[in-house]
Amino acid sequence: MSTALPTSSLGRLVRGTGPGLLLAHGAGGGIDANYGPVLDTLAAQHTVVGPDYPGTGRTPRAGAPLSLDGLADELVATAVEEGVETFAIAGYSLGSSVAVRAAARHPERVTALILTAGFAHPNPRMLLAARLWRDLLRSNDLEHLAGFLSLIGLSAPALDAVGPGDLDTALKNTAATIPPGTQDHLDLLIDHVDVRADLPTIAVPTLVISTTLDQLVTPHHHRQLADAIPGAQYAEIPTGHLPFVEQPEQWGALMRDFLHAGRA
Repeated sequence: MSTALPTSSLGRLVRGTGPGLLLAHGAGGGIDANYGPVLDTLAAQHTVVGPDYPGTGRTPRAGAPLSLDGLADELVATAVEEGVETFAIAGYSLGSSVAVRAAARHPERVTALILTAGFAHPNPRMLLAARLWRDLLRSNDLEHLAGFLSLIGLSAPALDAVGPGDLDTALKNTAATIPPGTQDHLDLLIDHVDVRADLPTIAVPTLVISTTLDQLVTPHHHRQLADAIPGAQYAEIPTGHLPFVEQPEQWGALMRDFLHAGRA
């Protein structure tokens, strides 16, 4: 049974031609921030629809708290409004949970799932990190927030390789580009995300991509997704939580090849 679709209020990027591919970005991210480095790869063979969540990129902040069902429905509605009736969904981080819920609520529209750095439900360790993130944001301590996000977002090898001057520049950039809707995304993640009951119902080809050096959403979470989704494939990238920063070529190729194999 399908769920009725709302009118989408989400600003969106639309690129490419071919079968549909809907993108679901992470908390405090955005389509350009999370998928920018792989867009050319994905749009070469797909019609890519990338909606920005409320308070990021092209979309103003919401006036009410976000819900997982509401966000999933609006993402699906965005694709349909762009003439893309069926589509694979590539979800990153929080977007993986959104993608799973969208597939559970709209099974007739979703053809495949790619879940990168994803989680079904935040465990105590992840909640600790997310609450610290939210607390620093609430206190407007953007300097320390940028430091915390760099420590937990990048892998140790990537951060070890950064020069002192480059780190200062990166921290200033991070502090200056935190989307206004980030706290709303974190409220959703901390208080309302649990798709564990949805996982056994997923009946489309699914690729779980584990970011093996991830210190925010650890591989524990990626395994939980892969183990609970019937027939899910599992792949690994040696990166922290930001594959688009550390390993964009490898990430883009994994997604492209999985989608291509599904059509062959």
